[in-house]
Amino acid sequence: MNNQTKKFFIYTRKSTDDKDRQVRSIADQLSELKELALKEQLEVVDVFIEKQTAKIPGRPVFNEMIARMEAGEATGILAWHPDRLARNSVDGGKIIYFVDTGVISEMKFPTFWFDPTPQGKFMLPIAFSQSKYYVDNLSENIKRGHRNKVKDGIWPQMSPIGYVNEKGKGIVPHPELSILVKKTF
Repeated sequence: MNNQTKKFFIYTRKSTDDKDRQVRSIADQLSELKELALKEQLEVVDVFIEKQTAKIPGRPVFNEMIARMEAGEATGILAWHPDRLARNSVDGGKIIYFVDTGVISEMKFPTFWFDPTPQGKFMLPIAFSQSKYYVDNLSENIKRGHRNKVKDGIWPQMSPIGYVNEKGKGIVPHPELSILVKKTF
């Protein structure tokens, strides 16, 4: 079976829907993946765009893609890196199982090599494990930072309603909102 008869889904993901964070992430992933599909002469059946963390299972767009793969609409996935697909053991295990059973016959990444060979199937769970370690470790580092801010008498998060974060000064009353908050109470 050659590449022209294989059908692929493109899957892109960024961790947040916040417009100020990771602004170009999806567009950059799509651009590179479409370029890879063109270069490799792959048929792209559909494009999936998700704006949600992969730390926990249950992403609706990912689940739709997986269900459509089970239905046989595509047998390959194009993604930026395995960490776009899974940062939790449930989703990573599902992908590995689908590779083992032939539901997924191929995955291509511009930044990671994968073939459904014993070596490729050995390396894929390692990539998923590294992704899970990264997100778990990041969570611990953030918690540690918050604890230390509290010890130092610093508010550990964004300023509460009626206040504003001011560089160099910390949290100060908002010139207009603080008056309204005072009136409310």
